Amino acid sequence: MKPTDFSKSLTDFLSKYLPAERGMSYNTISSYKMTFILFIAFMNTQKSVSVQKLSLNHCNRESIVQFLDWLQLTRKSSDSTRNVRLAALHSFFKFLQYKEPGRLNEWQHFID
Repeated sequence: MKPTDFSKSLTDFLSKYLPAERGMSYNTISSYKMTFILFIAFMNTQKSVSVQKLSLNHCNRESIVQFLDWLQLTRKSSDSTRNVRLAALHSFFKFLQYKEPGRLNEWQHFID
């Protein structure tokens, strides 16, 4: 199976960008990984998008807002936990601005 643009971008973000370019700690990277584990679970259970089919096109404002709402309403996450997840997503979208410059305008909408 051919990897999706989401899987490639997420792998580069977690394994190269955060540790090497940003010098993030192990704990921060682990927290960011958990954010994406939860996002993948959300997309699978709530949007019926399997991880094998998950693409960057699925990472739109509507899906992100619904994911954050799901964290609080379904998983009963606190505001601070939601904000930690949001910070991880912001970091990912900042990374995508450099990785996918053809969609720069789209990614900038997520970090405003």
